[in-house]
Amino acid sequence: MQSKRGRLDRYLCNQLQTHRKAVRELLLSGNVSVDGLVVKDMDKQVDEFSHIQLGDQILQANTPVYWMLHKPTGVVSATKDTQHKTVIDLLDCEARNELHIAGRLDLNSSGLLLLTNDSRWSDALMSPTQKVNKVYRVSLANPLTEEYIAAFAAGMYFSFEDITTQPAKLVILTSNVAEVTLSEGKYHQIKRMFGRFRNPVVGLHRLSIGDIVLDDTLAPGEGRALTSLEVACIG
Repeated sequence: MQSKRGRLDRYLCNQLQTHRKAVRELLLSGNVSVDGLVVKDMDKQVDEFSHIQLGDQILQANTPVYWMLHKPTGVVSATKDTQHKTVIDLLDCEARNELHIAGRLDLNSSGLLLLTNDSRWSDALMSPTQKVNKVYRVSLANPLTEEYIAAFAAGMYFSFEDITTQPAKLVILTSNVAEVTLSEGKYHQIKRMFGRFRNPVVGLHRLSIGDIVLDDTLAPGEGRALTSLEVACIG
């Protein structure tokens, strides 16, 4: 998602379906306010959450929304799908149709999913330069060995994309279950990394993204709004 940030005059031209000269006159008249303050500067930067008012008429009063969902398996990470139930269908949130997904999970994966209408927040969350850690619990068909730990830490080369993965942390929890921490999210990365050992992934569950941890009181399919502290973890 791209941030909807731009100049106030352009926003007013689009919103009011008028030309820049008329917008300039409106601004100079002192009838336009942004976040409660009268603005006469055409270059004023606004975004989708700026409270914009023309006289007594409210033009925009959007509120940022941030949700976590305990995604169950069998539900697709999409806003619309003709074959499967989507994560949006599970949300008990008035603004659910305005939300987008920050960091998808495969159909057969489960765990923490974050949704928001704040594109700047989700961009910061998913930006490769931020290197936000994501922690997964992975169940494997075959037993694990110490060899996996070194291979994940060294990174793996994928010839199809001509890339080498960033170092990843693998902790063996039981003979067939590991905890994997990634700072990136290449296509099917975890499954492909275990595929190097010809060890199929039979279960993938995301536990956390950065400092946001899946609420253990949420049953699969349940969600809740993020706290202000959780929102502040990103960005």
